[in-house]
Amino acid sequence: MRLLVVEDEVKTGDYVRQGLTEAGFMITLARNGLDGYHLAMTEQFELIILDVMLPDVDGWRILRSFREAGHQTPVLFLTARDSVDDRVKGLELGADDYLVKPFAFAELLARIRTLLRRGSGSNLASQLTIADLILDLPRRRATRSGKKIALSQKEFSLLELLVRRQSEVLPRTLIASEVWDMNFDSDTNVIDVAIRRLRAKVDDNFEPKLIHTVRGMGYKLDWEDGDACG
Repeated sequence: MRLLVVEDEVKTGDYVRQGLTEAGFMITLARNGLDGYHLAMTEQFELIILDVMLPDVDGWRILRSFREAGHQTPVLFLTARDSVDDRVKGLELGADDYLVKPFAFAELLARIRTLLRRGSGSNLASQLTIADLILDLPRRRATRSGKKIALSQKEFSLLELLVRRQSEVLPRTLIASEVWDMNFDSDTNVIDVAIRRLRAKVDDNFEPKLIHTVRGMGYKLDWEDGDACG
């Protein structure tokens, strides 16, 4: 599941991103309000973790504009502002939960999972399916034709990204950012190696082939693609 974290404090942002990544989530981290607002408005996330005291646009304004635009993605405020008035204001603006800093990571994780369970809609489905491939999101398990596929956490995250955005050509830069949280270096073949290993597990012993290379552009997952290039 894709989560957006909007947090300007470097240590807090890195801490939350690392912990949630290790918990199996795909994390996009914005360091300021404008970037966070743009990402929230233009990309699909299952949940947004939003700081209030941001250096450019505060979290109140971001949430107000986000809700006025009709977006219903769950939002959890993570902030040092701990007064009752601040909590009430956040909830009245449309926040789904409010956690005060400093916080225990276990509590943050529990609140996130509660909000995700509470939500509804296709983006919060517990299972993703394409052809005979099934991803069990809560258990982080993949099967194809009923056979379990042994995947590492990164491999599962990569496969989940491909399935969620099936039929889209995903550039290597996007894959590197979403799965490895790294800036893509054209001199490294880490993405190509990861795709090759994933393809060996997901496609080599099965039909139809799902993971396709689009030369000069990137990769996509599509079970009706007759123009596969490798």
